[in-house]
Amino acid sequence: MSESIVLCDIEDGVATVTLNRPRRRNALSPELLEALLATFAQIKADPEARVVVITGAGEKAFCAGGDLGSQVGSGLLELHNNRDAFCELFRVMFGLGKPIIARVQGACLGGGLGLMLACDLAIASDQATFGTPEIKVGLFPMMIMTLIFRNIGRKKAMEMMLTGKRIDGAEAERIGLINSVVPAAELDEAVAAMAKTVASYSPAVLQLGRDAVYQTMDMPIGDGLQYLRSQLTLNTLLEDAAEGIGAFLAKRPPEWKGR
Repeated sequence: MSESIVLCDIEDGVATVTLNRPRRRNALSPELLEALLATFAQIKADPEARVVVITGAGEKAFCAGGDLGSQVGSGLLELHNNRDAFCELFRVMFGLGKPIIARVQGACLGGGLGLMLACDLAIASDQATFGTPEIKVGLFPMMIMTLIFRNIGRKKAMEMMLTGKRIDGAEAERIGLINSVVPAAELDEAVAAMAKTVASYSPAVLQLGRDAVYQTMDMPIGDGLQYLRSQLTLNTLLEDAAEGIGAFLAKRPPEWKGR
């Protein structure tokens, strides 16, 4: 039986999701998108998974983008309908209720860049490269454009999309595409440390706060403030809020209940 196209391992509250198409540089085929959606559904329902790390198999690529080869022989309507899975993947990631960290090694291009930008945090190897090369084959990065503009400024975003050039990890960190870049030998350690830190906090508070971020992202400021006021009230009513404050006053580690 062939190995799964997506691997998922849960340990110490961290679910590690691996795109497992190294020979295709982990390109996003329809089958891979379907498997990712199924994997995220399982993670969302699993209380043991408090934080998600997503990465790609092998050292050549985190994800090289959409699989152009899988589009050969497909009709126009089929291609159009298949792209809804890409949109749904981003919607599912935003609504997961659990922080997602991208572990980026090798090439992170096109749709793969979009996948990384849909994560909450991203740590990259100094050997990683980033870009939107679609313009070079007569395409434009339509499906990930809105994510690019939610992460970096217009001038740099337009430069990436109009030139198709790749940038390295240092530049990606400088313009805000990623949180940090580390030597390749230290990537696993850096990602594990970040995941451990985030997983140590209340899963209930993480979900409430993360959901509020995505809910208010496109709201007018007045509506956003009103919504966030109600969410803060909900936050203060959580058992974990009482536990956190009590633990702080008693100078002891908190014991989260997840509610």
